[in-house]
Amino acid sequence: MWLDRGLDPNVGLTPRSILEAPQWPPSTQAVRLGGVQRPYEEEWTMTSAEIPPAAVPSLETDATELAARVTGSVLLPNNPGYAAECAAFNLLAPVQPALVVGAAGVADVQAAVQFAADRGLPVAVLTTGHQVARPADGAVLITLSRMARVTIDADAATARVEGGVQWQEVLDKALKFGLAPASGSSSTVGVIGYHLGGGQSPVLGRAYGFAADHVLAAELVTADGQSRRVTQDTDSELFWALRGGKGNFGVVTALEFRLFPVARFYGGGLFFPGEAAASVLHEWRRWAPTLPEEATTSLSFLRLPPMPELPPPLQGTFVIHLRFSSLGDAEDAERLLAPMRAVAPTVLDTIAELPYAAVAAVHMDPVTPVPWVDRSTALRDFPAEAADALLRLVGPDSGTQLTVVEIRSFGGALARPPAVPNAVAGRDVPWAVLGFGVGGPDQQARNIEQLAQVMTALAPWAHDEAMTNFLTAGEGTTPQQMRSIYGSDRYDRLVAVKRRYDPSNMFQVNHNINPA
Repeated sequence: MWLDRGLDPNVGLTPRSILEAPQWPPSTQAVRLGGVQRPYEEEWTMTSAEIPPAAVPSLETDATELAARVTGSVLLPNNPGYAAECAAFNLLAPVQPALVVGAAGVADVQAAVQFAADRGLPVAVLTTGHQVARPADGAVLITLSRMARVTIDADAATARVEGGVQWQEVLDKALKFGLAPASGSSSTVGVIGYHLGGGQSPVLGRAYGFAADHVLAAELVTADGQSRRVTQDTDSELFWALRGGKGNFGVVTALEFRLFPVARFYGGGLFFPGEAAASVLHEWRRWAPTLPEEATTSLSFLRLPPMPELPPPLQGTFVIHLRFSSLGDAEDAERLLAPMRAVAPTVLDTIAELPYAAVAAVHMDPVTPVPWVDRSTALRDFPAEAADALLRLVGPDSGTQLTVVEIRSFGGALARPPAVPNAVAGRDVPWAVLGFGVGGPDQQARNIEQLAQVMTALAPWAHDEAMTNFLTAGEGTTPQQMRSIYGSDRYDRLVAVKRRYDPSNMFQVNHNINPA
């Protein structure tokens, strides 16, 4: 029950409910901070290309000139609508640029990039806000929510999606033709950012691989202001880097990608009482690697608030949420599930046959903005000792206040190289752990400390590489860390592409590939 992140911040101002999923936490718990709060402040560093807010010149006159060239909106911090235009899904990660351009089309994106280039300012991109790597101080922010066209080619089984599209619209339109994208756990994540970071589908990933493996073409505006359509045939190096290198090479305004002949799946969740945590976790870590590639699972420790929006068995409780999906029929899927059903009685069972457009019902991620801090780590192994270490810190006797700690199991097609090579990192990662502490600024320090304890306890089993869509604000903040995450050979190749297309590091408000 959490977030599967896409690229940089996304707007997501009108998220839709999936299958009446509870909106958790409710908007009444939302907080808007007056200043920029940076999780893991001690880990933040500034590259030589960054511009501190105090060094940014006044843009009043220039903004007026830019507005005359842009069809969408141009807003400064003192303008009405600025806060709404910059809104991110994480309410503890405000995005506060020097100027924001609400792009209505590719020409607007070009104008914004050229404006930033002429003034030596960095450029940030906003799509849905599930992954805010950095706060965009002193940057020109380009929001893409107005660019939201989705085109399905049923005969070719492909989709073309513009920069501001969220997953639910693609799911709904593809299902009309019996097709499905390799979408993530949340319906409100931006489609393009998700692909650029890899994209680990909780239903199709183990059967078909990363979403990025199925991208056919990308349209983007590079640092020189040019609009390009890139494929394997037109520019194999840039095409390689875009798929996995996130937002480091330009503003991606559209993607074309494959769809799959999937209209339904069998899945949902089993919610076990918290006191069964040890039995469930140990059985699950043995069981998950035995699943065929048509099936996927993850496990989450949930400490839920006493909210009436939640199903009664979950209100104010600590539960273990086993997520499961299968592309097989119900009988085969239940046969696979049998060992986990036998571990302990459940307090809630949502396993059912579902249309693929209801894929968000598996993880039940929140659909309204939430204040949180998070950490993640990839694991090379998840033995009994690692499970016990996790139980000590987040189990029923731990005393932790962390809202969500989840373990995802990968493998299958995610571990195989794609037909067309790309820069996606983490194919060798069999497990990943993600932790989230939900709450306002008064709870932030406590949540950061408890998350750090979890990551330290799991360090003996940590993997050097990571999946870039799971990186949090305090991770991947230096070239050395990024080299470790991508691996030296992949990182050096990404740097070479960055030097060619963004030598001044204009696109740096992200998990940055530094050309220097």
